[in-house]
Amino acid sequence: MTFKYLNIKSFTNKTATFSAPFPSGRVGVGILFLLVSQFSFAQKKEQIGTETVNVVKPYTPTISDAFKVKETPSLEEEGNAKKETIKYTIFSFPVASTFTPSKGKAEGVEKEKQEHLFKNYATFGIGNYGTFVGELFVNHDLNNTNYVGGMFKHHSSQGGIKGVELDDRFYDTSIDLTYGAHEKDLSWNFDLGYQNQVYNWYGLPTDFGSSMTPSDRRTLINGIKQQQDYNTITAGGKIDFTESVFDEAIVKFNHFSDMYGSSENRFYVKPSFKVDIMDTAIRTNVIVDYVGGSFKKNYSNTNVEPLKYGFTNFGIEPSFVVLKDDWTLYIGAGIYYSLDNEKSNNKFLIYPQISASYKVVGDLMIFYAGAKGNLEQNSYQDFVKENPFLSPTLNISPTDKQYDIFAGLKGKLTNNVSYNVRGSYLNERNKALFRSNDYTERSTNENYAFGNSLQVVYDDMRTLSFYGELKADFSQNVTFGINGTFSTYTNDLESEAWNLPKIKVNSNIDFAITKKWFAGVNVFYVGERKDYKTNTDIVYIVAPSQNPIVLKSYFDLNANVGFKYNERFTAFLRANNITNKAYEKWLNYSVQGFQIVAGVNYKFDF
Repeated sequence: MTFKYLNIKSFTNKTATFSAPFPSGRVGVGILFLLVSQFSFAQKKEQIGTETVNVVKPYTPTISDAFKVKETPSLEEEGNAKKETIKYTIFSFPVASTFTPSKGKAEGVEKEKQEHLFKNYATFGIGNYGTFVGELFVNHDLNNTNYVGGMFKHHSSQGGIKGVELDDRFYDTSIDLTYGAHEKDLSWNFDLGYQNQVYNWYGLPTDFGSSMTPSDRRTLINGIKQQQDYNTITAGGKIDFTESVFDEAIVKFNHFSDMYGSSENRFYVKPSFKVDIMDTAIRTNVIVDYVGGSFKKNYSNTNVEPLKYGFTNFGIEPSFVVLKDDWTLYIGAGIYYSLDNEKSNNKFLIYPQISASYKVVGDLMIFYAGAKGNLEQNSYQDFVKENPFLSPTLNISPTDKQYDIFAGLKGKLTNNVSYNVRGSYLNERNKALFRSNDYTERSTNENYAFGNSLQVVYDDMRTLSFYGELKADFSQNVTFGINGTFSTYTNDLESEAWNLPKIKVNSNIDFAITKKWFAGVNVFYVGERKDYKTNTDIVYIVAPSQNPIVLKSYFDLNANVGFKYNERFTAFLRANNITNKAYEKWLNYSVQGFQIVAGVNYKFDF
């Protein structure tokens, strides 16, 4: 029999208080009745005094042993006995079916007609000032790998600048040929070209001939033969390897000359090697850059022997790129040895070529910084490309760009708007600057020695500049861009940074108005520049307070509009210098006013 106990049962009489476990049920009730009767009889027979006795026992709790619950409990029920293995066999047989699923049909997608890409084109245009422009580009595949191509360009104007007393016409004609191949393991091409340029030294000083009579002045001007011709012959090639330690090689040769007997040869070769070491590609450029030439006279026409120059620069540029998380590190150096072939003034130079970028906020904001230097080989041909009004009496030597320390931020403001801001500090030795030549009014002068040409001077300079750029694709039909550079210069020898502006701003916007019509606008602003000129042997002498001479800033607005008649024919109209300002790009060299050119472009295949 199972007894169920109550927690505690207590009772009290006159004598003592007891606490004890007490059985429950009928037996418990009987025992309780007998006890009550016993005490009742005792009280009737005998009277005793009252006294209270407390029985106290200390409580000593105990903790029962704990048992770990097994991961796999042991089950002893008969229902968990080992099951018998049942073997069964399925007899399969074919069932005839007459169901035939319907064939799927691809959903139709409207495809736009892909525009045909023509390999050749021709452009022709004419405008005011007797302007003519023409271009012809042809390219033909000889077979699956080899091709041949050519480019012809011409741009000329018959002059007509207001207030210019000398001929201001110009011609620029060039032809380039190429032959190459795209093979499995390499690609290569060979180029050959010729260019002829005709310019005139029309920039006479505004006070030219002020000490002469009008007839003497006119006679002197009529005796000036202001034309200068430049001729360039080029040859070169490039080879690229797909998988090889020898990555690529570039070879160039230029022969440059003018109608005054000046001659220059330039040879440039640059092989590149690439080696992978522990998942890092180490690239090495080897450079050999030679320039040599001569001028028949100096500016004062006092030298007996020609002015000769020659420099050979040997360089090696090892570099490698490290990619780690959001960091990209470009680590390299430029090691050069410059050999002066005429004066034996040889130099050994080392330049930093280090840069780093960090994704601050993904592609939205990227911080970049670095320090780079280089040995820049100057040449007569490069100077003429920038300024065709130079006298053929120059001093040619390389520029030592010691270091350019820069830092900036670039990224995206939205998916369609990108930006770039940058600050830099550039330290250069022997930097080339354009400055006007001094002049006299002697009839024995050379045609470029009447103050109507510029020279090259060198100076050690530091340039602090800030650059900002913003580009936006407002839609597929409208794109916009603007950039500006703000610079300050510090010179060691010259009093000013001749003909270098402190502010340059350029902006453009292009429209695709319809599928047929398109247009664009370009505007640029160039701040004030400074030049210097000394006048001698005339009654009026330029006072020192008027040197340096300030060239005013200028603003140039250009626009174009085009109509695409079909995939082959396009007509265009271009307008330059819309504000019709005859500003001076160089001292006494005003540009043409409002210019307009109309033309057509035709694309074709053989």
